[in-house]
Amino acid sequence: MVETVTAARPYAKAVFELARSGGNYDAWSEKMSLLKAVVSDPALSTALDNPANTAADKAAMVEKVLGDKLGPEGNNMVRLMAENNRLSLVNEVCDIYEDLRANEEGLLEATVVSAMALDDTYRAKLTEALERRFNKKVRITEEVDESLIGGAIIRAGDTVIDGSINGRLQQLGSSLSAR
Repeated sequence: MVETVTAARPYAKAVFELARSGGNYDAWSEKMSLLKAVVSDPALSTALDNPANTAADKAAMVEKVLGDKLGPEGNNMVRLMAENNRLSLVNEVCDIYEDLRANEEGLLEATVVSAMALDDTYRAKLTEALERRFNKKVRITEEVDESLIGGAIIRAGDTVIDGSINGRLQQLGSSLSAR
């Protein structure tokens, strides 16, 4: 995992710099999302992993599917990644680019895993509290995990806040067994 992130980072930074210099973060997010979807397609993924296909063949396959949607700079990136056998890193490149963009725009992605879906009032209060804590605009993504019993687990950047009943019970069990 660490190796893939390390290998993907230069590509993501290059895309980010292109987006920043052109002032078109949204366009590059869309391009990266399209590229991610295409490379993740099982049929194309199998062809990209086939050692019989040359780097030029692999880049041509991706470009054929996407047409001119990536533009010249995007197609150059695809060719470069194919030449360096890095097309398998597109998901990581996309994720790192989105992290760099969010940081530049002062936006923090937070994932809230709760035992049941959040209502609008609680979502608004939680968003407000996280924005105060991190001093950034927060966008919440929700996931439901009924095994939590109640409460929630919040992942925002490198921070994890486990306020779930399941987590508290585990902490209580650990502290009791330590005595």
